[in-house]
Amino acid sequence: MHVLVLGGTTEARALAESLHGRGERVTTSLAGRVAAPRLPGGEVRIGGFGGTEGLAAWLREHRVDVLVDATHPFAGTISFHAAHAADLARVPLLALRRPGWVPVAGDDWHPVDSLAQAAEALPALGRRVFLTTGRMGLSSFAHLDDLWFLVRSVDPPQPPHPPRMRVLLDRGPFTLDGERSLLAGHAVDVLVTKDSGGAATSPKLTAAREAGLPVVVVRRPPVPEGVPTASTAQEALAWVTGPASGR
Repeated sequence: MHVLVLGGTTEARALAESLHGRGERVTTSLAGRVAAPRLPGGEVRIGGFGGTEGLAAWLREHRVDVLVDATHPFAGTISFHAAHAADLARVPLLALRRPGWVPVAGDDWHPVDSLAQAAEALPALGRRVFLTTGRMGLSSFAHLDDLWFLVRSVDPPQPPHPPRMRVLLDRGPFTLDGERSLLAGHAVDVLVTKDSGGAATSPKLTAAREAGLPVVVVRRPPVPEGVPTASTAQEALAWVTGPASGR
């Protein structure tokens, strides 16, 4: 069996490691947006496919038996490309998507639909912003010259970006004590995050709740309908290696 995993997430790496450990052929495809990604076991390819038709051709050429879309919840249009390509190549498709975060008592969440809407909401919520949406999309906040930003990302961001900004290069998982210290040490009074889900970056939400800070949460973009979905790597492994995949 040859499984192509559209990766870039913790769940994608875990699934690839499990398949590789079972002796299955697995190829993980990474977009190449991170300079030094964490590589899973098995084969790895980096870069795009050239759209839907290119992905479908790759599936046929490399005799892929199962396609798993385990991309980041905010990866954009790749999930729609995967659904269309799987139809064209007649390859079973599974979406591996970790659940989004859910507010609990004490949270002061302000949901928005885009980074642009997040930028619009900020001036009324705080002056010192902890921006944890990654290095992509900082142009949405570049006009907010009255606010100060602490930007955390894996790789250095490129302009345009906010003029008053400090960059913290780091990658999860993060600890609750570390997030508490970060908020207090930089006098942060508002947090901005995407609803990425997962435990690796969720401590910031707990730290913000404890500090009574407002949190601007960017909702996830739409995904293709009718695609079988798993919420964990273990569920995905059972689907891929079991009768559910329809192989």
